[in-house]
Amino acid sequence: MHNRVFLTNTDTTIGFISKSSQALDIAKKRASNKKYIEVLPSFEALSKRTPKRHRKVIRRATKTTFIITQNYSFRVIKDSRHNLLLKRLKKAYSSSANASNQKYDYTYAYKNADIIVYPLKEQSKPSKIYKVGKTKLKRLR
Repeated sequence: MHNRVFLTNTDTTIGFISKSSQALDIAKKRASNKKYIEVLPSFEALSKRTPKRHRKVIRRATKTTFIITQNYSFRVIKDSRHNLLLKRLKKAYSSSANASNQKYDYTYAYKNADIIVYPLKEQSKPSKIYKVGKTKLKRLR
């Protein structure tokens, strides 16, 4: 289960989920130096500390990715269906289900996933992205 790539509905779009970033690199045909978003079922799985000033905002946010450092970004999932898989994996890496710098193509996604979790339904709204600083939050998307 550690090197498997799941194709599933994430909280924002159809995406790949895996415990292994190397497996996602292969599925997305992406350079291994790029980082992935870590998706978590709860804040207990968070491995980095967040600035105390922003904790209330981070805790209450939905469908939002937070960048803590250049090498670490995370999103806590509150969607119950998506959380069923994440609770089994504890924490995992997530990415959209497309080739790097390409639009979503279901045949590509099906071909590169090891396990497909149904039902799959595209959503139009991407997640919000914030860069977390010591004193302020900067919205990037």
